[in-house]
Amino acid sequence: MMSETVFSNARIVLPDQVVEGSLVVRAGRIAGIDAGVSRQGEDLGGDYLIPGLVELHTDHLENHYRPRPGVFWDPQAALHAHDVQIAGSGITTVFDAVRIGSDIDLPDMLAHARQLVDAVRTGREGSWLRAEHFIHLRCELPSHDVVAHFDALADDPSTRLASVMDHTPGQRQFRSLDAYRSFYARQMGGTAEEAQAYLDARLAEHERYSASNRQAIVSRARRMGIALASHDDATLAHVEEAEANGVAIAEFPTTLEAASAANAAGLAILMGAPNVVRGKSHSGNISATDLVAAGLLDILSSDYVPFALLQAAFVLPSRVPGLDLPRALATVTANPARAGGFDDRGEIAPGKRADLVRVSADGPLPAVRGVWREGRRVS
Repeated sequence: MMSETVFSNARIVLPDQVVEGSLVVRAGRIAGIDAGVSRQGEDLGGDYLIPGLVELHTDHLENHYRPRPGVFWDPQAALHAHDVQIAGSGITTVFDAVRIGSDIDLPDMLAHARQLVDAVRTGREGSWLRAEHFIHLRCELPSHDVVAHFDALADDPSTRLASVMDHTPGQRQFRSLDAYRSFYARQMGGTAEEAQAYLDARLAEHERYSASNRQAIVSRARRMGIALASHDDATLAHVEEAEANGVAIAEFPTTLEAASAANAAGLAILMGAPNVVRGKSHSGNISATDLVAAGLLDILSSDYVPFALLQAAFVLPSRVPGLDLPRALATVTANPARAGGFDDRGEIAPGKRADLVRVSADGPLPAVRGVWREGRRVS
């Protein structure tokens, strides 16, 4: 006998509508959806039943591993804490962003990155993780050793995505050097002279390494079948470069020009859910909500606040006229699943994985009241 679970009295969010009824899970897959009242199964009391969220870019594992400057936590314990928070936020598939490429602050980045990748592999093999975890390599192009780091980690079975990024002052996210100096002062402290010295060093690294490192990593990723993402595209030239590189995902475009060009090129546009929740970018760039309204956003990422993913999806219909809940939820379920190379999850439909989240919307925020991965309750 195959195991069977029935959820009744639920508002089930399908790809194109919300239906009230029951859902049957059998052997970890969605076996049936029935409208109307059912007396069988677990009564969800009218709560929403939505697909498990799919997260393509979160820095939170690194935050748990390095909770303070100079403090490095046990990587397995960091992963455990991160996993609990991820699942508790309704995320059932997560790409953990791991930065590669050493810099002045962390000259031995490979040792740290390897510990995190190894921790994810151990967690996946041990079957104790609540969510399903994969690795997203964040490749800092101005770093002298980023290609060597990519070679060391890209063939891990959990690595499915690589983003090519350049946080050099005057580039992309920080096109204004004054804005970068202000950001540096808030984040790092120090004198104006120290900030200028740091800025000069970053500019020199960019000139020496960025272009050749981009070419090397793009070539390797395409040969290995690892999906590519660009990062902080700001101009038409940036998007054209991404398109030529075979990039599939445009992460955090900073301008309307770049987002429009990425959309026209067929790239999936990813923006931060915290941008939606806050109503603006923390760097002063384009608003994610404005991109949704313009039809230029495909995917939301929690980035640095895991719960922001669910919160943003539920708040968007109230901010964007004509946007309904199914389409808003697609930015955190079906669309990232597709961009991540999955066809077995991201929506509630017969045959799909039973990655499900029970959500109550009765309070000021959507509340996660249960999470199931392949039909097994994990939170």
